Amino acid sequence: MAAYIIRRLLIAIPILLGITILIFLFVALAPGDAVDAYIRPEEAGNQALRDAITHALGLDQPLPIRYLHWLATTLQGNLGIAAVTGEPVNAVVFRGLLASGSLMITSLILGIVIGIPIGVIGALRQYSKIDSAITTFAFLGVSTPSFLAALGGLYLFGVVFPIFPVGGMQAAAVPFTVPDFVAHLTLPALVLGFGFVATFSRYTRSSMLDVISQLYITTAEAKGLPSSTVVIRHAFRNALIPVVTIIGLNIPSIIGGAAVTEFVFAWPGLGWAVINAANQRDFPTIMGISLAFAVVVLIANLLTDVTYALIDPRIRY
Repeated sequence: MAAYIIRRLLIAIPILLGITILIFLFVALAPGDAVDAYIRPEEAGNQALRDAITHALGLDQPLPIRYLHWLATTLQGNLGIAAVTGEPVNAVVFRGLLASGSLMITSLILGIVIGIPIGVIGALRQYSKIDSAITTFAFLGVSTPSFLAALGGLYLFGVVFPIFPVGGMQAAAVPFTVPDFVAHLTLPALVLGFGFVATFSRYTRSSMLDVISQLYITTAEAKGLPSSTVVIRHAFRNALIPVVTIIGLNIPSIIGGAAVTEFVFAWPGLGWAVINAANQRDFPTIMGISLAFAVVVLIANLLTDVTYALIDPRIRY
């Protein structure tokens, strides 16, 4: 296992290098002038100022030189300075990771804790009323766009039934407290978790139905093993492998869905930050956040592969 993890980490190095090239090219070749973010509107026609800023930022250098300079500073742990606010991009990314991480992890836990058990129940009670209700819920959750779910949750629980706060991470002009943070986290996490509960329950049901039809399950039942043992130790454990794959593949979609949800609920995470940076042509911040997204996805894929071996001892690396 240790050798496999080391090998995967070594493979991730050229992959991450390729991602940095793509990020740099997409930002460098994007329409518009990056200098606009550094100039006030009333000075937009000052060509001398524009030339001075272009030279100071190294934007008059060839693309390969600019990329190597950005890569060198990034490898030193310096993601640059935000064009609009003037603060280090490291601070923007770290602050956004804390906010987005709390939201994404909470919604993912909701999806796993609720979605997998009801998927198992649906498989064990196939074609029953409970199974029909679970299937209907799953199709509703899968087919509902994240922006529509966010707006619906905002209206239902923020306006019609004002149970939860509707924006931000904490109440304005008050000290930070955990209960206040949890209250602000609940609604956006429920909105994100809604889709993952539906997705995980649907795939868990399908996987369980496939496993319980196998001959070794019939053999275990014929030997007189208790139903709980057959379901948990034999069927459920093997059914988890494709579900773990789906969970790992949904990490990137969590990030994308979180961007929409964060914007609707004014949650100051990476999604909110990258949307603001794009609107303001803050290219250093866009590149730093994009790189953080890529690292998160690579780590998630590694953890998914390692989890396979923990679930199924037949898998060896």
